[in-house]
Amino acid sequence: MYDKKPLFDELARAAHGAKGALAGLRDEAETILHHQIERVIGALDLVHREELDVVRAMAVKAREEQESLAARLAALEAKVGTGE
Repeated sequence: MYDKKPLFDELARAAHGAKGALAGLRDEAETILHHQIERVIGALDLVHREELDVVRAMAVKAREEQESLAARLAALEAKVGTGE
């Protein structure tokens, strides 16, 4: 009679090896896809989030300074206008 245990052991080893090989292929595919996406994004000339946040903060500060200067100018114009 044929013993089935060595057959199942061999099938289990083959399945385990295939699982490892597929995991390696998946990791390699993810790496390639990641590099392709970075290349496409780089070609689009996009900015990083950190750079956008810095520019946004600069714009907010410039807007606040502009509003402050506009208020000062209005006060000076009112003062000059009432002094004549």
